[in-house]
Amino acid sequence: MYHGKMLSIAVACAMGLGSAASAQVSWDMSIVWPETNFHTQNAIAFAEAVSDVTDGAVEITVHPGGALGIRGPEGMAAVRDGIVPIADVLLNQQVGEAPVLGIETLPFMAPTIPQLALLHKFYRPVLDDVAASMNQKVLYVVPWPGQAVYSPNQINTIADLSGLPIRVVDANGTDFFGALGAVPVQMPWGEVVPSLAAGTIRGVTTSSSSGVDGSFWEFMDHMSTFNWQSSSNAVTVNLDAWNALSPEHQEAIERLANQMEGQFWLNSVAEDAKKIATLQENGMTISTPSPELRAALLERALPLWDAFRERVPESVAVIDAYQAALGN
Repeated sequence: MYHGKMLSIAVACAMGLGSAASAQVSWDMSIVWPETNFHTQNAIAFAEAVSDVTDGAVEITVHPGGALGIRGPEGMAAVRDGIVPIADVLLNQQVGEAPVLGIETLPFMAPTIPQLALLHKFYRPVLDDVAASMNQKVLYVVPWPGQAVYSPNQINTIADLSGLPIRVVDANGTDFFGALGAVPVQMPWGEVVPSLAAGTIRGVTTSSSSGVDGSFWEFMDHMSTFNWQSSSNAVTVNLDAWNALSPEHQEAIERLANQMEGQFWLNSVAEDAKKIATLQENGMTISTPSPELRAALLERALPLWDAFRERVPESVAVIDAYQAALGN
């Protein structure tokens, strides 16, 4: 009798422990950037905070450097299909899934952080709708520093770009640098440094942060702060994984993401100044486009806005509302 009672207690305890274990959620987060990148550091800080606000019931393990084998353009599809429950994705690499996500990367559409914040007032609901249609939920969005141009020679005029094989991220970059007379090559981040080393490309358009990540001073001497394109990352979670959480944990995580997103935007601004200084310390010459060059660049950019609006009709309402808010 005694042994039977103890056995029943042991079974009950084991079942209780099993229930507690099953209640704990572990998510592996895919991110292609190296551990030192500020987006990765943001993700690590967010994961730690999620553990705190859920008392350890939800644990996120960040896997930087593409360790889970998911390339940048595959990010949202991987979350949609449940290959990973959560990922940090570069939004302009997802235009193959949803062309409307190319709005913020139109050349000179929103070249400053305040302008980008205003654009997101109209763009974020569209992003949320795209995510929902792909079985996921956006937790937070963080912009990169402005997109610079790295090259072996200084860019003083559009003619200085003529024939330059340059890495771009998306179709907007392909169209823009094609219009400038360069030879754009679209590729994800993981292929950039090997392509520079092999001579497949001789220039890159990307942020100051990625320039340091790739030690670009080993391949090129010049960086020009074109700030021609805005670009953001989003941390997005599979809806099946999200809906498996308790309402209390959902509310806590969503509130946390909203709170931390503002600081993450400030981190981006600080990152730009810090990484430009690092590029200079390693011998890169940093220049800013002259007013004449900037005007010439904008002249080549504007027809691409019209082409995008025609190609992606669902972008028109967002662009028009944003331009109206700017007073244009």
